[in-house]
Amino acid sequence: MPSTSHTHETVLRYHLAWKHRDLEAILALYHPDVQYNDFFQNRTMGLAELREYVASTLPRHPEEYLEHTDRIRIDGSTAFIQYQTALQGGGQRVVFRSSEAITVRDGLIWRINEYASLVREAPAASTSRAPAISKLGLSARQLSYMARDLDDYFQRQRPFLDPDLDLQAVAAATGYSRNQISYLLNQVLGQSFYRYVNQARVRYLLGRLAEEGEAAPVDALAASAGFNSISAFYKTFRAHTGCTPKAWLQAHYTRTRR
Repeated sequence: MPSTSHTHETVLRYHLAWKHRDLEAILALYHPDVQYNDFFQNRTMGLAELREYVASTLPRHPEEYLEHTDRIRIDGSTAFIQYQTALQGGGQRVVFRSSEAITVRDGLIWRINEYASLVREAPAASTSRAPAISKLGLSARQLSYMARDLDDYFQRQRPFLDPDLDLQAVAAATGYSRNQISYLLNQVLGQSFYRYVNQARVRYLLGRLAEEGEAAPVDALAASAGFNSISAFYKTFRAHTGCTPKAWLQAHYTRTRR
């Protein structure tokens, strides 16, 4: 059995390779008989399957890394690590809380047990756990990347300005399937596709209202933001801001004149 110091050294090299997005260095640290258990997906992988899996879950950018919630703890040949990934959606904070038990043998990673659970943290409310099983063969990290990709697409391309935008069009533009996006929105972010789209429209519209001033043509701006129903617009606006457009404008310009 390796000593605590040898286990720590191997696991530290492993996580530094993840941080530097060095796929070959990660793979070189796996034992030939490695067993990787991803319990979020109910999936077990050997060495032959890990290249594709690891490549799809590496950080996208150099500055991107997991938020560790505890120090690495070592017990003989096994290291225990806890981390989380936070997302925003549906007016609440959504967090994947994950932990790994990494067992070392002959100076290499021999077994990994990875657990992930999804927790939705409603503002000023107690936490509630959501289903933690991915039916689509996606890990917790892959789902977090999908959420970021979707948010980036909406912010950069503003597809919501099209009043006829549908799920199929978003799937085609982002490279994900309809089922993957539906799972992300419904099971992870806790909202429907149309709620997600309408919230993006309201966020965009708030910027336009701030530019136009107190006499802003609210209904016309709502139509230009992609709303094809005025009643749906007012309902979504109140749900997002807690007030009517008129009240929001009065409050906004009262603050800016101070």
